[in-house]
Amino acid sequence: MPATPTQGHVVVAPDKFKGTLEGADVAARIAAGIRRAAPGVEVRELPVADGGEGTLAAALAAGFTRIPAKVAGPTGLPVDAALAVRGDTAVVELAQSSGLARLPGGRTAPLAAGSYGVGQLIARAVALGAKRIVLGLGGSACTDGGAGMVQALGVGLRDADGGELPPGGGALRKLARIDLGPLAGVLAGVEVVVACDVDNPLLGPRGATAVYGPQKGADGGDLVVLEEGLTRFADLVGEAVGRDVREAPGAGAAGGVGFAALALLGATMRPGIELMLELLGFDEAVRGARLVVTGEGCLDAQTLHGKAPAGVAAAATRAGVRVAAVAGRLELGEREWRAAGFTAAYALTDLAERPGDSMTRAAELAEVAGERLALALLSG
Repeated sequence: MPATPTQGHVVVAPDKFKGTLEGADVAARIAAGIRRAAPGVEVRELPVADGGEGTLAAALAAGFTRIPAKVAGPTGLPVDAALAVRGDTAVVELAQSSGLARLPGGRTAPLAAGSYGVGQLIARAVALGAKRIVLGLGGSACTDGGAGMVQALGVGLRDADGGELPPGGGALRKLARIDLGPLAGVLAGVEVVVACDVDNPLLGPRGATAVYGPQKGADGGDLVVLEEGLTRFADLVGEAVGRDVREAPGAGAAGGVGFAALALLGATMRPGIELMLELLGFDEAVRGARLVVTGEGCLDAQTLHGKAPAGVAAAATRAGVRVAAVAGRLELGEREWRAAGFTAAYALTDLAERPGDSMTRAAELAEVAGERLALALLSG
């Protein structure tokens, strides 16, 4: 029996269910279930992201315009990427150009993968008149310290013979000189804000190489080469700009792209979900709402440390609005998810008839979850 409609709209603001559904698809399916169970309730779909993969899609769903761009992928081969623009703000997602998903054939290239395409996307944003660039870091295939990114913006990275370094973190050990070139002019009057949820420094046991290098295919010998290269890069960048940011929280993000953004682009860092909610107009969307629904592929301990659903829950709670979660899997106990601000939590695995259905029938089950939560939370 449909829930009795009462005053106040519902905001459906999930992140992607990685490997199964994009955030916009999750939002659409949950919203469909809510509308079926509570046909008189207004439902607003606002998929979110925390600055990593899915950031571009979230911006587009919020009304930004998609601008296609052919840029260098992580190994230098061209890829079809895009950025999002609204007014004088542009959203650049690193994973669009230099993400693991962009590796040809999925084969990792720990020493050769680079971030040149990210710089090309930034340059495209500037050419379009952007005065504020939101750079989403996450899912990177490279450990080059952002060297490729700044090369694409005109910075010269020379070896002892004056030749330009080839792409990839493996080449940075041969860096002898940095020429900042036209960089300052290119970015004049442009604010760069990095959406980042990690606090790793560039180097050391918690740095870009040690923590994330193995995820990008680096073995023992590769890790040594990459760490030496990033150290050399940090030393010469510090000399060139007169300050050393290698220990800054987030410098190790995305294989060190965070470092180059801070040191050479003059970027500021913001918690990813906080920045994205601001960008997507979440506070306005939630005003007057009676319920917010969020979620992600797996609601677990990591969720509580800056992931999108926790950020949505915190923002909604500040606005005095109840929050429900829908996840592919639920690995938090009820006490934990209630402490995080959730009124209710639904797992697709609990709704599935057979093991594996939560992946293969995720879209259908997300609708069922929407229907269930509407009947439970929107009636009366």
